[in-house]
Parts: sequence; C-alpha cells; structure tokens
Amino acid sequence: MDVSVTPLVERIARVLAGQRISANATGQEESAAKLIDLKWPDYRDDALAVLRTLREPSEAMAAAGDVAVWERMVLVALDEAKPEVA
Repeated sequence: MDVSVTPLVERIARVLAGQRISANATGQEESAAKLIDLKWPDYRDDALAVLRTLREPSEAMAAAGDVAVWERMVLVALDEAKPEVA
C-alpha cells in the first residue's frame, strides 16, 4: 500500500478546491493545478470538518476492520493539522 507524504487535511482540501475550480469537476478552469496550489488553504476548514465526521465509521466500516485503529488514525490526522506552536 502506498503511503502519502502530504498531510490528509491538505489532500482533502486540495480535492475540495479542485472540485470547485477545475473544469474536470464543477469549476470552469481548464488548467487548474496552479490555482489549486494557491487556493487549497481556503478549503482547509471544510477538510477539517470532513475529517471530524470520519472519526466515527459506519456500521459496515466497523464490521470490516478495527474501529479503534480507524479512530486513532483519524485523530492523528486531525492532530497533524494543528498549527505548530513555536
């Protein structure tokens, strides 16, 4: 299984930005990559909301795997998204 080096919150925010910006989705930009690079932070709060929702798996998801591991992984993704304190 591949492992991403990009934090999950950023990946979700980029998908949300792409959905709204790219002509390949519901947006109008034919070449959206540079604009998505610029705009994804604007979708960070939406991405955090998605992650908070994912803390609780559905019944089918729970039946397929370890609920405690799932929750820990999502909580780590949320913790990873917190701003660093200097």
